[in-house]
Amino acid sequence: MRHPVLYIPVLTTVLSLAFSWVLLQRYREKGHGAHLLCWAIGVFLYGVGTFTEASTTLFGWNEPIFRLWYISGALLGGAPLAQGTVYLLLRRRTANRLTIALITVIVVASVCVLMSPIDYSLVEPYRPTGRVLAWSWVRAFSPFINTYALFFLVGGAVLSAYRFRRSKLTYDRFIGNVYIAVGALLPGIGGAFTRFGLTEVLYVTEIMGLSLIYVGFRYNVRVLDARVQRKAAEMAVERQ
Repeated sequence: MRHPVLYIPVLTTVLSLAFSWVLLQRYREKGHGAHLLCWAIGVFLYGVGTFTEASTTLFGWNEPIFRLWYISGALLGGAPLAQGTVYLLLRRRTANRLTIALITVIVVASVCVLMSPIDYSLVEPYRPTGRVLAWSWVRAFSPFINTYALFFLVGGAVLSAYRFRRSKLTYDRFIGNVYIAVGALLPGIGGAFTRFGLTEVLYVTEIMGLSLIYVGFRYNVRVLDARVQRKAAEMAVERQ
């Protein structure tokens, strides 16, 4: 019987799809907000990564699935989520330039991943690992992109939490951003364990991280929705 931990990526995938749908619906309701669109894409790709983990864990190693896993999970990581924070915190022109630069690096890295030969002697039957890439230098793209993601996603959440910490009116946003910062850190911590062959730790930190990010998102949205309702109520009173 397979260990229950090995089924966690399946649940994480389902949660990712549901969360990305929530983000996409909010983007459609607002009619704007590049940060929401980036977050929706980021959470969806998070789910693609965990889907490939689930496939490998439950059905065995497969080369196309491995390459998809490396691009969507090990390579992209939280980059689209971080780019949402970039659009939220920086000027639109700066955010657009960073988006172009990030996409360029990701496209080049993805092509290299797709072209790299596979060292089949290093393949583990039920565990994905980047060590099987014969062009080992390709793996250098991942830390670079993930450092970018860590800086903006975690750093942006910490900065926002610091800004909202003093006011009672924005205290929920302080709490929400603390949840997001911790949630964004957890998959990176789990990824470090995979270097020692402890991939199962990553599965746990992935679902915990996504859950905390969702909780943080709900805290932040609750404050914004309350403001909208207050304004609507005030305008209704003024019309009377």
